[in-house]
Amino acid sequence: MVFSCSDSRVCPSHVLDFQPGEAFVVRNVANMVPPFDKTRYAGVGAAVEYAVLHLKVEQIIVIGHSKCGGIKGLMTFPDEGPHVTDFIEDWVKVCAPAKSKVLGESNGSALDDQCVLCEKEAVNVSLGNLLTYPFVRNGLVKKTLALKGGHYDFVNGTFELWGLD
Repeated sequence: MVFSCSDSRVCPSHVLDFQPGEAFVVRNVANMVPPFDKTRYAGVGAAVEYAVLHLKVEQIIVIGHSKCGGIKGLMTFPDEGPHVTDFIEDWVKVCAPAKSKVLGESNGSALDDQCVLCEKEAVNVSLGNLLTYPFVRNGLVKKTLALKGGHYDFVNGTFELWGLD
């Protein structure tokens, strides 16, 4: 299973050289996986549950990427006040831990540098959120499932992959 951004520049089948049928792919803004919640994030939850329990995927990979517009939007949204819609408001809340960590560690660095850090940290937040899904935790405990994070830098042509500690 692959979580990837909706950005057309980073098609996971192309980036990871998947053939049709080799991966179950979920794409959304900034490749974010929300925490387990049976009512608020039912679409993502259903996809994760289906992949883990019915397709028996052995790995879930969350892939961030360079120049992510969703992450740049997150880093420039005001922390307080209304956002465009309830959907965006919820998305900002899911992403907030990544933004907070980057702002706390970036020591006033330039926005582009903060965005690169946040692209990777958002992947880590999603990996942490996957741990809130009971069937994901169960798969990890039974060693039938692994979680991995990745970052595709299409500007420099590099791909970084890391496991869950």
